[in-house]
Order: sequence, then structure tokens, then C-alpha cells
Amino acid sequence: MRSRPRCARWGLRWRAGQVIKRAVDLVAALAGLLMLSPLLLLIALLVVVDSRGPAFYPWRVLGYRGRRFTGYKFRTMVIGADDLKNDLLHLNEMTGPVFKMKNDPRVTRVGRLLRKYSLDELPQLLSVLLGDMSLVGPRPSAPHEFVRFRLDQCLKLAVRPGITCLWQVSGRSAIRDFDDWIALDMQYIARWSLWLDLEILARTVPTVLRGRGAY
Repeated sequence: MRSRPRCARWGLRWRAGQVIKRAVDLVAALAGLLMLSPLLLLIALLVVVDSRGPAFYPWRVLGYRGRRFTGYKFRTMVIGADDLKNDLLHLNEMTGPVFKMKNDPRVTRVGRLLRKYSLDELPQLLSVLLGDMSLVGPRPSAPHEFVRFRLDQCLKLAVRPGITCLWQVSGRSAIRDFDDWIALDMQYIARWSLWLDLEILARTVPTVLRGRGAY
């Protein structure tokens, strides 16, 4: 009996690994939402009281194979922040289609704290539960960012986006070149394994607790 070609064996291992990854995502997201529910409610209340508006920000981004979905973060900016962005574009500290600015005047007092420790990301556990995201994967891209991708950078959409990623544990906003950011996503996809996901999750905890490179 002829053995399976090497690429076929690799494909089977990849699919099996993805099934396990999805199972871990489901269990961890559900457990996280249940255990963190008191904290989520407290943060939501703080956001509303601090800046008199909705607690959540709808994040319209691209997921697996370019499928559009709406994720949610805790709102960290003033109402109408997206409309004010054009006035700040000349202060962008990132090269490429992503906007990052230290001391962004649109960020609220509570928002600065939430961003520093990535607490604004916690509602994305719901997106993980729904299958739009994974615990680990490339950062989701907005449609206006994607239209400026090079052809090779489109590979980023070959996997589900994640709450944390190599960028998150490799400097976060200290990485100011968009191509370097995407290169980390490509590296993640090329090297992917369950062990790599576990390594990134383990590195995420101290990175978030230190609050370095976040704004």
C-alpha cells in the first residue's frame, strides 16, 4: 500500500490541529466570558459614566477569507471619534494604512487605562465564541486597510484573526512600520502550531500586565 504524499500528511495534521484549536477557543472563550462577567459589567459601567455614551464600540473588520464581521471592544474614545480622525492623520506614527498615535486626544480617561492593559479587547471573546475570531491569530484588518495590502500580504486572511498575536508580544505599538507588522503575521501563519499558540498566549500575560507599547 502506497503511503500518503508528504503534503497530504501535512494537510491532515493542519486540519486536525485547526479542529483542536477551535475546540480550545470555544472552551476558553466561554469560560472567560463567564468568569470575567463581573469585571466586564464594571468596565462597561465605568465607560458609560466616564464619557456619557455606549459602553461598546462596533469594530467592522475582515475575518477568515475576507468575510466581513462586526466585533466589539469597550469604547475607549469620545463619541464621534471616527469623524475626528481625518484631522489627526498628519500625526500618524505608523507607516502604511494603520493609524496609531500616542496621546491621541480622542481617548478618554478610562479609555487610556483600558488600552494600556488591553482590557478593551475582552468583549472580543464573544467573537471567538461565535467563530469570527480565535484567541491567537493576526490582528483583524479594516476594509480600508486591506485595499492597500500588497498581494502577498493578503495571505493574512488565510486564517481567523485573533485577540492576541506575535505583534502583541513583540513590541505592540513600538513596531511602527506596517510591513514589519504584517511580516510578523506571515511568520505566524508559516510557523503555526498549537505549541506556537500556547507560547503566544503565555507571553501575552506578562506583556499585558506590564502595559508596554500600548496606546
